[in-house]
Amino acid sequence: MPASLKEVKRRIDSTKRTQQITRAMQMVSTAKLSQIQKHTASYQTYASKIRSVITHLAKSHLLNGVAAGGTVTDGQVSTLGMLKQRPVEKIGIVVITSDRGLVGSYNSNVIKQTLDLINKVPKGKDGVVILAIGGTGADFFKKRGFEVGYEYRGVGDIPTFREVRPIVNSIVTMYNSGMYDELYVCYNHFVNTLTSAFRAEKMLPISAENMGDDDFNEPDAQGISADYETEPSQDAILEVILPQYAESLVYGAILDAKTAEHASSSTSMKSATDNADELISTLELQYNRARQSAITTEITEITGAQAALN
Repeated sequence: MPASLKEVKRRIDSTKRTQQITRAMQMVSTAKLSQIQKHTASYQTYASKIRSVITHLAKSHLLNGVAAGGTVTDGQVSTLGMLKQRPVEKIGIVVITSDRGLVGSYNSNVIKQTLDLINKVPKGKDGVVILAIGGTGADFFKKRGFEVGYEYRGVGDIPTFREVRPIVNSIVTMYNSGMYDELYVCYNHFVNTLTSAFRAEKMLPISAENMGDDDFNEPDAQGISADYETEPSQDAILEVILPQYAESLVYGAILDAKTAEHASSSTSMKSATDNADELISTLELQYNRARQSAITTEITEITGAQAALN
């Protein structure tokens, strides 16, 4: 077999082996996507209940009453500090990316949009603290001289609620200590298997204005504003509810981002598999043409030699 034919044959075999890998990775990502979508559906029930409770508290102006100050318990800043409005000197940005590649434009999209958000900050990158969830984002911002105040790697393919709690505790502790005065969560929101959309949601401080509803200050249908009698106290209730609300925000964002990651991985691996199909078809056509040309040349040579003998 001529050298050119051997090279084409080698490329065909190599491409077929790569195609087997990308097809297997596509199947794995699709299975993970299906699992996390089922998990997210059950979580949404819990998240909507927590949000409903916080919404009612905001309508009763309970949040506004406590937000004026921050309490200190046993020498530590209370979680009620999550309600306290402060002059904004520095902004914290939670950036959720993947730990690995092969996810298409998933990481580049969230990083690009986050950089656009940072460019709108008056002090630029000097006025920003990055809290990176995922190795890709952490490495990117470190290499470019950003202050990375926190990083977490190794988020599970199907993240658990328990896994998120230490992340939230670290984030709230840094906020209460004054490392930053506002906190945003930036991630890719899952729309469908082919589409994701960047989101930047304000997480801290918690207030009626940044929860996404327009009717906090509106009375109900009977013209009566919500009012609550609390037991044992307003502070004690908020000390339980606020951490759960913060956990639901971060956990929901991570679940959403992971769903978008698996969808992007599945789509990119399908694209790679389809491209391999096209390349194999092209190479096989090239191989067959070269082989046909070689056979034709051999026949011509044999015919010519036979004619010369006669």
